[in-house]
Amino acid sequence: MRTRTLSNWRLNWRSLRWRIALLVCVTCCGVALSIGLLVHRSTQTRSMNDGAAKALTALSYATERYAQDSGPTPDALVTDTAAMPDRLLRLLEADPPGATWYDDDPVHPSMWAARTIRGEPVALSSDMTSDLLTRRALDRHMWQYSALALAVFVPLSALAAELPNRRLRRVARTARRITDGDLAARTSAGPRDGDEIGAISAAVDSMADSLHARLQAEQRFTADVAHELRTPLMGLIVCGGLLPESEATDMVRDRLEVLRNLIEELLEISRLDAGAETADPRPVPLAAVVLDLLRRTGLDTRFTSHDEPTVDTDPRRLDRVITNLVTNAHRHGRTPVEVEVRGTVVTVRDHGPGFPEDLLRHGPQRFRTGAAERGHGHGLGLTIALGHARVIGAALDFRNAPDGGAVAELRLPDVS
Repeated sequence: MRTRTLSNWRLNWRSLRWRIALLVCVTCCGVALSIGLLVHRSTQTRSMNDGAAKALTALSYATERYAQDSGPTPDALVTDTAAMPDRLLRLLEADPPGATWYDDDPVHPSMWAARTIRGEPVALSSDMTSDLLTRRALDRHMWQYSALALAVFVPLSALAAELPNRRLRRVARTARRITDGDLAARTSAGPRDGDEIGAISAAVDSMADSLHARLQAEQRFTADVAHELRTPLMGLIVCGGLLPESEATDMVRDRLEVLRNLIEELLEISRLDAGAETADPRPVPLAAVVLDLLRRTGLDTRFTSHDEPTVDTDPRRLDRVITNLVTNAHRHGRTPVEVEVRGTVVTVRDHGPGFPEDLLRHGPQRFRTGAAERGHGHGLGLTIALGHARVIGAALDFRNAPDGGAVAELRLPDVS
């Protein structure tokens, strides 16, 4: 499962890792394009200047012989205006001492130079093919090396982004563990983690410390209150037993019994919260154990078993979980209350108004009874059931049936 989750994360293109790699790729492309254009234009400008100077120099040498009356016309010198480019002639009219023009033929480019001799234009063309091939080779090499740089630096950036991503995933895992109730979880940020991620890690650890301290204070307060109330309560119970029999005495004794049960439940919750409870597992026949404890509750409950599974669990704590679930269903729901054993799953269902939305979202919480239509109570029964389920390594889920009623599902670990 861990490998599959990690693989899915690697394919998540919206993750920070791939965004960093994309940023590096875009930056490298921008730098390569800017440098490429700059070098291309600079090389082209220098090539045009060198070609123009070369053509003017060649024209100067050729016109020196042509200026002599007795000298023959050089072969490269063009004296017929019809053979000269129109653009060159217009440039020469604007600048009679001398003009140059580049013929950007894609196969055989040339640089033209022209000047006026004895009132007549003369011109000469210089081949620029080799210069064009040189510039094309330079452009090709720049793009090739730019692509090579991208192929090297983008994967390296993705690998380099793995370290901060790993630290962020560690912080996320710690936050999820804290959300699941493990307040001892810490990110273990070291002194070298002094960057922003280190600050986030320190904040998460500080939050966990604060939550843990507050929870411990609440647990100590609950345990102390229950212990302090236990002694005077025992005295009240003894005194209640000495009262003469009457209707008022029965009411007093009933309220004292309710108070005694409440204090015992508070002490039980404090032990569960403190982690002082441990399981004593052994193989037990699940269906037989559930049927026996249902008979001992004395409540009218329908029981259905589809097989005879054997589970490795603590029967005393299993009794506590199932008894609390069945009692809660009878107290806050409506009959019929049904208990079903299927494999290693025990389902308790009533046909009342169902669990309140707050309980379904956040789970059972002490002293919260949820919706008023589910009756009144201290909200401790489901909390104790959930605590014992965790002790025996079982999962306890709450939901509402589509046709109405609250459903509690206890999934025990399978011995197979």
